[in-house]
Amino acid sequence: MRIAVDAMGGDHAPKAIVEGAMDAVQQIDNLQITLVGDKEKIKPYLTNQTNINVLHTTEMITGEDEPVRAVRRKKNASLVLMAKEVKENRADACVSAGNTGALMSAGLFVVGRIKGIDRPALSPTLPTLDGKGFLMLDVGANVDAKPSHLVHYAIMGSIYSEKVRNITKPTVGLLNVGTEDGKGNELTKKVFTQLKEAPIHFIGNIEARDLLSGAADVVVTDGFSGNIALKTIEGTAMNMFSMLKDTFLSSFKTKLAAGMMKNDLKKLKTKLDYSEYGGAGLFGLKAPVIKAHGSSNRRAIVSAIKQACHMVEHQVTETIQMKVKQMQDKNQGENK
Repeated sequence: MRIAVDAMGGDHAPKAIVEGAMDAVQQIDNLQITLVGDKEKIKPYLTNQTNINVLHTTEMITGEDEPVRAVRRKKNASLVLMAKEVKENRADACVSAGNTGALMSAGLFVVGRIKGIDRPALSPTLPTLDGKGFLMLDVGANVDAKPSHLVHYAIMGSIYSEKVRNITKPTVGLLNVGTEDGKGNELTKKVFTQLKEAPIHFIGNIEARDLLSGAADVVVTDGFSGNIALKTIEGTAMNMFSMLKDTFLSSFKTKLAAGMMKNDLKKLKTKLDYSEYGGAGLFGLKAPVIKAHGSSNRRAIVSAIKQACHMVEHQVTETIQMKVKQMQDKNQGENK
């Protein structure tokens, strides 16, 4: 298994990225990692080079760069060279915690789309109360979407959930303003009808308030609504823990209670931390591309690398290609 990793992407790069890569090769058999970035900045943290090599470049894409322009102009940026490793078959998949827009652009322009997939989807696995988690797509790759795009999202999400998350016959729900049939705008109404005919286990509309209760294994929506839902979940979790912290530090009595509940609170925080599930997969590309959270620590980087490995091992990309082709052949046959 060969994974290319952008060593310069993320809030804690290159330290967290390099440390995560070293942990990953210790935990995953036969894993080879190529760290792409400035070797002089990587070197202080790379204390074990077993199964790790460095592809040197001093150029990088920052959060301030305009994504498409940066990918086209900064040909030697770590993120671009990482994607090139995949394109030229020197790596099976890639991982970056860097600029999300740039990674999506590199995925499209360098790695390339699966034939038949018009729009890739950015797809994180988010936490649920039962600890099982659910996949949501799209969360921002495409703010404007057509019904066919969301049908492809549903198929890709279902395949990933079955192959990587080991969920038999994963349930697929459509994010909407109500659970009743016929709810929503023109997009969701058309998508609802098409999802009923798609080769998935579609269970109908679901509301945002039911996301974290595990209403569906896969939740499909356009990138505009998905990104708002994702940021709302993130913000709510952060503010909830901030309020809990303020409450527990408000008096001597509550400080004692906090001390007694310290381990339980850590477990709760971990349960609500979606970085524990890996990164966000950019589904619909010719090879697995994983977007790790910008604030990823070494443990989150390991999770993202494992996610990329699982996608390669379980041939997620190949299965998506096969399913999409079967759908196209069926539609062509019905139109004759």
